[in-house]
Amino acid sequence: MKKTSIEELYEVFLKHPQISKDTRQVDQGSIYFALKGESFDGNRFAEDAILKGAAFAVIDDPNYKKDEQFLLVDNCLKTLQKLANYHRQQLNIPVIGISGSNGKTTTKELIAATLNKKYKILYTEGNYNNHIGVPLTLLRISPEHEIAVIEMGANHQGEIDMLCNIAEPNYGMLSNIGKAHLEGFGGVEGVKKGKTELFRFLQKNNSPIFINLDDSAIRESAPENNIITYSLHDKADCRGKVEQTHPNLKGIWKTKNASGLINSSLYGEYNFHNILAAICIANFFEVEAKKIDAAISEYQSDMNRSQILKKDGLTIFLDAYNANPTSMSLSIENFDKVESKNKIAIIGDMFELGDAAHEEHKKIIQQSKEMRSIHLFIFVGVLFHEHYHESKNAQFFSTTDEAKKWFKSQELKGSTVLLKGSRGMRLEALLS
Repeated sequence: MKKTSIEELYEVFLKHPQISKDTRQVDQGSIYFALKGESFDGNRFAEDAILKGAAFAVIDDPNYKKDEQFLLVDNCLKTLQKLANYHRQQLNIPVIGISGSNGKTTTKELIAATLNKKYKILYTEGNYNNHIGVPLTLLRISPEHEIAVIEMGANHQGEIDMLCNIAEPNYGMLSNIGKAHLEGFGGVEGVKKGKTELFRFLQKNNSPIFINLDDSAIRESAPENNIITYSLHDKADCRGKVEQTHPNLKGIWKTKNASGLINSSLYGEYNFHNILAAICIANFFEVEAKKIDAAISEYQSDMNRSQILKKDGLTIFLDAYNANPTSMSLSIENFDKVESKNKIAIIGDMFELGDAAHEEHKKIIQQSKEMRSIHLFIFVGVLFHEHYHESKNAQFFSTTDEAKKWFKSQELKGSTVLLKGSRGMRLEALLS
C-alpha cells in the first residue's frame, strides 16, 4: 500500500494549514494526525475525524485506510515532526529557541510581548513545548509572521537537541540552569548538559546566543563568540538595575544605544532576569525603547505563575504552576522580603527529583527555619510529610485536600499568603 511522502504531505498542508490531533476539537478542513498515547490509538478515531470535518487523516495503520482522504505513513508522530521541520526549512525568518530550568514560559511571553511591538510574532502557546507541541507550533507559522519564538521543554538529556533539529532555531537563550527534572536528567550535571544542548546546536551554525551572565552555569557553558549578554551585575550588552521588588518590580535598563524604565506587574527579583532577557532580545531586533517599556508594563502573568491576587481579604502570591529546588528556594527567599504583618507560606511537594527528593525537601524545610519574617510555614504533600519531625513550628499535611480544610477553617483576613508547589499538587485549589 502506497505511503505518503513528506513532500506530498506538505502540498496537502499548504492547502489545509490547520492540524488537529484530537477528534473532540477537529477544525473544519484540517489535517488530522492519528497520534498514539499510552492508552489510546489515534488511528481508531481517524474516520470520526473525517466525519467531523477534517479534510484528511494521517494514519500509520493500513487497516484504517478507507479512501484517498486517509494518508498512510510509517509513523504519525515522526511524520508530524518531519513535516514541521520541512515547513521550518521553507521559512526565512528569525526563529528564537528558548529553554531553561525556571522562568522559560514567562521569559517567552515577555519576549513575544516586546517583539510584538514591531513585528508580527508567532510564539509557543501554553505548554506546547515538547516533542508534539513544538511541531504543532511550527506548523502554525504562516507567511505573515516575521519572527517565531519557540519554547523548548525537556526532562531528560537529548530532548533539547531533538527539538532543535525539528525547529532549527537561528537564535537562542536559556533563562537559567537549576535543579529541575533531576530524575530524568540524572542529577545537576545532567541538567546542565541537557539544557546546553541548545547552545551546542546554535554553535554549529554560528548563530547568536543571548547569555545571562548572572547564571554561573550558563556563563561557564557559553561560547566565546557571537554572544549577546545581559546582567544585573557584570558588564554586559544589556544592563539592568532593580529599584523595587515589592509589591511589583521596578528598575532601569540600558544598552549602548538605548535605555528605559521598568514598571512590571511581576514580583520577585528572580523575574527581573526574565524581563531583562526580553529587553536584551528586543533591543537586538531594534524595537524602540519606549515600546519595550510599554510591553513590559502591559504584561500580565496568568496560569498560576507569579501572580498577585486579592481574595477574601487575603493578598496571595500565587506561583503554583510548577516547582523545583531552585525556584522554590528563590520564592521563599523573595517572600521573606515582602513587608506584611502576617505572612504564611504554603509549600507543596516538588516532583521529578528522583534520588535527590528526600534531601532536597529536607533542605527547603531547613531554609524555612532561617526565614525571619514568615510567620508560618505549611508543608503539603507526602514528600514534605516525611520530614515533619524536622520543624516543630511548621504544619504538615499529606494532601492538598487536607491543607484546604485547614485553610478554610482559619481566620486569616489581612494575611499575605504564598502558594508554591509542583503542578501536580494543585495548590491553587485552596482558593476555590
